[in-house]
Order: sequence, then structure tokens, then C-alpha cells
Amino acid sequence: MERWTIEDVAQNPERRQLAAELLWQLADDDLLMGFRDQEWLGLAPHIEEDVAFGSIGQEEIGHAALYFGILERLGFGTADDLASLRSVSERRNSVLIEQPNGPGHYLESPRYEWAWTIVRHYLHDVWEMALLTALTGSVFEPLGDAAEKILREKRYHLAHQELWMRTMAGHDADSRVRLEDAWRRAQDWAGDLADLGPYSSALESAGLCPGVDSVVRHYHERVAEMARVLGLPEMRMQTRENGRRGEHTEALQQALDTLSEVYRLDPTANW
Repeated sequence: MERWTIEDVAQNPERRQLAAELLWQLADDDLLMGFRDQEWLGLAPHIEEDVAFGSIGQEEIGHAALYFGILERLGFGTADDLASLRSVSERRNSVLIEQPNGPGHYLESPRYEWAWTIVRHYLHDVWEMALLTALTGSVFEPLGDAAEKILREKRYHLAHQELWMRTMAGHDADSRVRLEDAWRRAQDWAGDLADLGPYSSALESAGLCPGVDSVVRHYHERVAEMARVLGLPEMRMQTRENGRRGEHTEALQQALDTLSEVYRLDPTANW
């Protein structure tokens, strides 16, 4: 199979647009996931988890930076601008990931919900593991290389979330109730997570994302198996807004305002 280089894609408008559609999703998911993780700094259940979750959040943002870097090389603008200055309607992250960690604000009476955070991160990691595994065979060489690199870290992320899921399911009655509540709530937002948007068929046909149907099926099977093992109800994932199509909630604008506050003061500065 012919492998596409950056130059091949940058000089072909159709390939460039298709590659970008997938890269926006990957980059925006990881950027928002990393941001939500970082909001737990100093608030995680114990000091060891504070360090662990902070590291996971840093790695998620690092993955986003890698994807934005590819977009920069394709001529879409600087990676920092792409991460910080795009509007809500231009974002392609799942609406599940943009939802707050809980009531309150990091600097003002945060009452974040650990079970909700873990369930959301678990679903995100299962989806990314399935997708990245397929992307190692992408015709777009830089994307395939990025997928191989990120998979090595993502395996540890998923193992971390799975351990917390099992711990909450069996620790005591209160943690069990919190887990079940978060699991049910997630289904109201997770409908667009395992969705590559309107370009799904084209991405597969071009070889940018091989085996899209298999990726989606693996994701649902893995989530269903976790539900079975932990005795959780079947998750019937629904879609309100579809982030893959640029449809988002107010939570995304609030997150972007905080995430890019310093950068927007002077985007031309050397940070």
C-alpha cells in the first residue's frame, strides 16, 4: 500500500481535508480530556492519585500537541493557534469530554465528582485504544507513527481507569451508587464518541482509518464486557449534540475561555 507523506497530503486538497477531519477529532478530544484532568490537581482523592492523574492529563495534552503539530505541517496554522483560538463551532471533540467534572469552579467551591470523571475517562480511553490500534495501519505515515507512539501511553491510561472502575464497584455501597449514577449519566453524552462524523466512509475508503466498523464494534463490545463484569446496566449511548459535526454545549465555551485565557492575552508572544 502506498504511504502518504506530509508533502503528499499537503499538496492534494482532497487528502488534506480528509486528514484534517480526523486530526481535529483526535486533537480536540485529547486537549479537552487533558484540561479536565488538570482541573483535579490538588483535588484528587489522595496524593498519589493527584500525581498520577496530573501526569495522565499532561500526556493527553501532549498527544493533542502531536496532532496539532501535524495539522501545522499541513498548513492549517500554528499548533498553538489551533489549540487556543478556534471557535466552538470549529471544534470536533465529543460532547462527553467537554462536560464539567462536577458543580463549582476550580477556584470557587469545586464539588467535582470522581466517579463521573473516571467513567468518562474510561470511555474515552476505550475508544482511543480501538481507534489508535486501527490508525497504526493508516495510509498517512505521520498519523500511523503518532498512533504507535501514543498507544504505548494509552494502555497505561486505560489500565488506570479500569482499576478505579473495579475499585468503586466493590469498595462500599456509597462508591457503588456513585459509579452506577455516573455510568447512567454518561450514556446521555457518549453517543458521538464512537463516531467519525460525516466523513467516516471517506476516511475508511481512502485508507486513513482502516476498518471503521470494526473499531466501533470493538469499542461497544469492550464497554459491554465491563458492564457485565461489574454488574452495571447496559449503556445505551445516546446523542444530543454531535461534537463531530461542530455541535456543542455551553460547557465547551467555558472550558475554552479558561484553557486559552493566558494565550489570548498576546498570541504573538513567545511563551
